[in-house]
Amino acid sequence: MNAMAEIETGYHYQLMRRAIDLIDAGGRDMSLEEIAGQMHMSPAHFQRIFSRWAGVSPKRYQQWLALDHAKDLLATRHTTLETADRVGLSGSGRLHDLFVRWEAMSPGDYAKGGVGLTILWGWFESPFGPALIMGTEKGICGIGFAAETGAEDTMADLKSRWPRATFIEDAATLAPLAAAAFPRDGDSGAAPQLFLIGAPFQIKVWEALLTIPTGQVTTYSDIARVIGSPKAVRAVGTAVGRNPISWLIPCHRALRKSGGLGGYHWGLPVKRAMLAWEAAETA
Repeated sequence: MNAMAEIETGYHYQLMRRAIDLIDAGGRDMSLEEIAGQMHMSPAHFQRIFSRWAGVSPKRYQQWLALDHAKDLLATRHTTLETADRVGLSGSGRLHDLFVRWEAMSPGDYAKGGVGLTILWGWFESPFGPALIMGTEKGICGIGFAAETGAEDTMADLKSRWPRATFIEDAATLAPLAAAAFPRDGDSGAAPQLFLIGAPFQIKVWEALLTIPTGQVTTYSDIARVIGSPKAVRAVGTAVGRNPISWLIPCHRALRKSGGLGGYHWGLPVKRAMLAWEAAETA
């Protein structure tokens, strides 16, 4: 991704972030001119860059940013995961309309805390602000977002997952993985290769997340049921929150049964932007 593209994608997320705050404060029915004015932009400029990011007009996008969007998703786009299984969306996982390849670290190796493991890292811009991508020779093992949490905390958080690993900055080597994670301008690119590093129960939960189709959502209780632990809803929620490969393992598509968004490790504004972006993309 070139420097200008990085600046643009970061700027677009900040625009989405400000739009979310504005709409939450009562701007759901504001006109294009009113929203653009609040953003200190001309209506034409605001609409152009907004539509480039979201793929739809600001007016259409407002409905996806509404506070009750999670409830609307559960009413109209809820998958029980068992249905996803029946239509062939499981196994290696259907992910953002790509068949991805992934493998998991063995429980024994995971218990060693990453000893002997070399993890490369680099910063990249994404539709949701600065993204920290980590990977091994087997694929992407971590994606964190810093727009809400800050770069230092995001780095410390991901490094803490594998405290005995060796970390090396190498954005150049990771660039193809970043391009696969965040394809631009409709280019699907290569299917991402993922390397799941977690405890066995966590990996079961992350595998279930991989079966949620783009633009759809499920609940923590649905995940608990599909992995054979229907009473472990709280544990499932914890495992969802510990997902290290955000966005590609779509923990943002897991909601509370009540229709609440639940938590999101990298900040609820990021989760809401992801859900709105996907809803607009698949509308």
